[in-house]
Amino acid sequence: MDLKECREQLDQIDEGIVSLFNKRMQIAQDVARYKIENGRRVLDKEREAQKLDAVMSMTEGSFNKRAVRELYEQIMAISRKRQYQLMDEAGALHNLPFIAVDHLIDEATKVVYQGAPGSYSEAAMKQFFGEDVQSFCTATFRDAMTAIEEGAADYAVLPIENSTAGIVSEIYDLLFAFENYIVGEQIIPIRHCLLGVPGADETRIRTVYSHAQSLMQSERFLSAHPQWQQISMKNNAFAAMKVAKDGDPTQAAIASRYAASCYGLQILREGINQSESNSTRFIIVTNQKIFRKDAKKISLCLEIAHESGSLYRILSHFIYNDLNMTKIESRPIEDKDWEYRFFIDFEGNLGDSAVRNALRGLRDEAKSLKILGNY
Repeated sequence: MDLKECREQLDQIDEGIVSLFNKRMQIAQDVARYKIENGRRVLDKEREAQKLDAVMSMTEGSFNKRAVRELYEQIMAISRKRQYQLMDEAGALHNLPFIAVDHLIDEATKVVYQGAPGSYSEAAMKQFFGEDVQSFCTATFRDAMTAIEEGAADYAVLPIENSTAGIVSEIYDLLFAFENYIVGEQIIPIRHCLLGVPGADETRIRTVYSHAQSLMQSERFLSAHPQWQQISMKNNAFAAMKVAKDGDPTQAAIASRYAASCYGLQILREGINQSESNSTRFIIVTNQKIFRKDAKKISLCLEIAHESGSLYRILSHFIYNDLNMTKIESRPIEDKDWEYRFFIDFEGNLGDSAVRNALRGLRDEAKSLKILGNY
């Protein structure tokens, strides 16, 4: 046969395939109604495994066997997604354990942040909660998470990602470890300044203090001063605090303009980080399962089977529910070599039916799932 004849025959076969597919989906809807009436789960792993073995036995050759298995995995996945939709329409999907609220802040709100006064974290907190918010700081991220878990604070402000340096991996691990939830975010532009005591001169500087990341982000500027000793500190604000306390004109800190005003330091050089578009995203975390009614982003983490195609099958729930996934990160699972936990951000609100459908499918098919927040 020539190409035209081949295509004509394929068109005829495709008509038959689509007709049979429509019939199969109709029966799948009947299956969904039965499961709704009898309280049965959508996913029946044993039945699906038997079905896959059966269809593979109907064809010959390793290529076709694998291909027909993949085809039917997709057909059954589509069927499940339709069943979840019908269950939602029938009110058979359980409500998520999160409460929608109109606002987060009241007069008694107390906020914790990691670092020291003058840090970017404090600046992010004040931008989100206002200048007059009650607050205190902790030495570590874990201490901040513990403070809200134990009720010493209502919210914590934590850096989760920098536009040039990437994610703060410790925050991802803590989000999984603690029963705390994201309810907001604040993005702060990062513009590093070289700070010294009043009357200091750049030509007299011998030692520069800052966070390791800030030293790296200012590498181009610092490379022009190879005689300067660079000393890493836990936080930029700690560096500014030390320079102010020591009062030594040969010391300088790399920190923000905000830190300079907090500690009475002089700005010797502004904007010394190489990237003018550098910014850090901070998350607002609480120990309550709440979300603002106008929330537009959802974060979650999940573990999946360590087998071929498992991530693809999980991600298909976002595709079929028309949900835009904006970020995916992986973190190693403790005590499980070469296995990973995935952190996913996507657009949506926990009140949306498409979100509920996707989350029900993810919960059924992932080994574990935790909603980290809607904000």
